[in-house]
Amino acid sequence: MALFGSLALVACHGTGPHNHAHEEHDPAVETHLHEHETPDEHEAHGHEAETGHGHAGEISLPAEKARAAGVVVDTVVRGPFREVIVASGRILPAPGDEKTVVASVPGVVALPGTLTEGAQVNEGGTLLHISSAHLQDGDPVERARIAYEAARAAYERAGKLVGDRIVSQKEFEAARADYETARLAYEALGGDGNDGSTAVCSPMRGYVKRLLVGEGDYVTVGQPLLTLTQNRRLQLRADVPERCYPQLGSLTGANFRTASGERVYSTGELGGRLVAYGRSSDDAAAYIPVTFAFDNRGDILPGSFAEVWLLTTPRQGVISLPVTALTEEQGVYFVYVQLDESCYRKQPVVTGATDGERVEIVEGLREGERVVMQGAVHVRLASASNAIPAHTHNH
Repeated sequence: MALFGSLALVACHGTGPHNHAHEEHDPAVETHLHEHETPDEHEAHGHEAETGHGHAGEISLPAEKARAAGVVVDTVVRGPFREVIVASGRILPAPGDEKTVVASVPGVVALPGTLTEGAQVNEGGTLLHISSAHLQDGDPVERARIAYEAARAAYERAGKLVGDRIVSQKEFEAARADYETARLAYEALGGDGNDGSTAVCSPMRGYVKRLLVGEGDYVTVGQPLLTLTQNRRLQLRADVPERCYPQLGSLTGANFRTASGERVYSTGELGGRLVAYGRSSDDAAAYIPVTFAFDNRGDILPGSFAEVWLLTTPRQGVISLPVTALTEEQGVYFVYVQLDESCYRKQPVVTGATDGERVEIVEGLREGERVVMQGAVHVRLASASNAIPAHTHNH
């Protein structure tokens, strides 16, 4: 018993001071670790320890690089935004802007090497020739020439004899009528060709839209040869769903983008106007045609399909941004809010309607914030490489 008590006493003296040293908190050590921090810095230091970073999501882009990349920043303001009807459409030539040239005689087509689709032609210029030689019914040009020369000779002879009353005035007038008729027929057939072929001339100045015959083709009277277009005036035909018919009475214009490009055109900027809209739907589909006419001031290709935004009644007090201000990631849209001259914040937004040029912002922005309006893609690229984990600017 005496030996056991001695051993327990020794063990107690050995472990007591060691546990005490671990449990006590030395205030001098804490003062030494934080004596260089202010109270605000100490609080921020504690917050960074919890989150792992500071000012997450901010993007650094120097002002010089932003200007060189074409980044444009502007203040968000509320303004009018028109209701939009989204539809599909097609660009068509305006009536009177195109003409189809047809064959005036039967025969074989001879095309010049310069006549191709897209070639420019002048009014009165020769497009092609039609040769009627060696046909079963004979050359109509030659027949017209013979009739013309015979009528001219009879007219000239009657003119000499009418003064001597050998030919009556009635017979003279009949001879003159026959001569004029034969002359018009001969000239209409283009009988002035050197090889006896008929020259087909252009009725207007423009471009060859479609060439319908080839070298050596046989054509009959009235057969279409080619289509010419001036390409100065075009039409936009949009097919609108039936449910949107009540809104068609308030149409004020349209924006459209062709399938061949990314540029959005406005009928107002192209001198356009609403021609008409249908009062009934198509039997085959529940769509109503809406037609605008406009000047072809750009490189708009007739016949191309288009995405159309029909503009109707305006709404006031709407926040909207240019489409160039938004970027998209996995179905979520973002804008970039400028915090200072070289710092931006990536801001998710909820979008509403679009007219092709501007997008309505339903949630995510407040009036007065400064947002990147152009060049958002460059700020997005900067966010991938220059995102700063801790930024010390003053907000």
